[in-house]
Amino acid sequence: MLKKIIRSYDYPLIIAVCLLCLFGLVMVYSSSMVLAATKFSNPTFFFDRQRLSLMLGFVGFLATMVFPYKAYSYSKMLISIVLFSIGMLIVVYVFGHTANNAQSWLMLGTRGIQPSEFAKLSVIIYLAAVYSKKQSYIDQFDKAVMPPILFTMVICGFVAFQPDLGTAFIIGMIALTMILCSGMGMKSIMKLVLLGAITVGVMSPFVMMKYDDFVTEERLGRFQGFIDPFETVDDHGFHLVNSYIALGSGGFSGLGLGQSVQKFGYLPEAHTDFIMAVVAEELGIIGVMFVLLLLLFIILRGFLIARKCEDPFGSLLAIGISSMLGIQAFINLGGLTGLIPITGVTLPFISYGGSSLILLLLSMGVLVNISMFVNYEANYSHKAKEKVVHQQPKFNSKYSTH
Repeated sequence: MLKKIIRSYDYPLIIAVCLLCLFGLVMVYSSSMVLAATKFSNPTFFFDRQRLSLMLGFVGFLATMVFPYKAYSYSKMLISIVLFSIGMLIVVYVFGHTANNAQSWLMLGTRGIQPSEFAKLSVIIYLAAVYSKKQSYIDQFDKAVMPPILFTMVICGFVAFQPDLGTAFIIGMIALTMILCSGMGMKSIMKLVLLGAITVGVMSPFVMMKYDDFVTEERLGRFQGFIDPFETVDDHGFHLVNSYIALGSGGFSGLGLGQSVQKFGYLPEAHTDFIMAVVAEELGIIGVMFVLLLLLFIILRGFLIARKCEDPFGSLLAIGISSMLGIQAFINLGGLTGLIPITGVTLPFISYGGSSLILLLLSMGVLVNISMFVNYEANYSHKAKEKVVHQQPKFNSKYSTH
């Protein structure tokens, strides 16, 4: 059985994840060495921290890769995940450390963790478990529809009030994707749309009371820089214009690894939000396509796993993880190319960020585990059933009665 399980693992998916992580580690060093040397007198400062996060994340990846995903849907496990997620968000709301105008960090010595990142996976597991158990009455609005929505709204509310609107938006979009794939009827979906409109109307006065906290000069400037970056090149459009310069400077093969000019203070977030611009400048279209194709492969692989999985919980879990990866990648790439306003969302597996990397590796481990179960059932369960059928004694028509 152990040999069959080992053969059933999705090695192309595992290899793709490992390649992206290693490539991201190299690019974190290349894009951050100038800032690290200037600010910390250590060119490997960010590289060392990202390497440690990668090691911790890889341990988590191996653990979730072998841990049966179905256990997450058990009541005690599910309640523990939900309470832990909400508890961490409450703690960070009260005792959190403020960075980049958001109180979203818990400091553990010199290291910080971002609970809102791990809330993404908690929401995915919870929604997958709840909707898979309620398939027989999925359209009963009060019993099947509202409880998961309320939980998601609570999580999004805690994250938004940090304020971390980018992560709250990602969680909301993940939940929306899973709801649309849960088997819910159009009537229930229209009720949700109406409920959403009512909620927006009710919350508007409270948002206006906190207008200065939500609509800060920095956030307003991001929209101004998005609308016309060249008009505000000395202010809010500075990041986007320099991102365009980096994207256009690389050409087909790039200037060479480590040869970026824009990372010398022109892109202040070169190792996080705008790391793809540095990839384009140093490695050109070749480097960009390497990253995009691997990300696309993982996302499509995840949706294919969801389609093959006959277990509703596993299928929804794979959809949630894949959509999380796709939504986050789109927001990051859309920001640095000017398709959408800059939100401060990192590029999965590539950007600097310990909490994000660990969360992604934990999620990928769960996805690999789902894929393993799907492959095992497809390759060996049917053969076992056929073997049992062939071993059954044949019916002797001699003793049959008519």
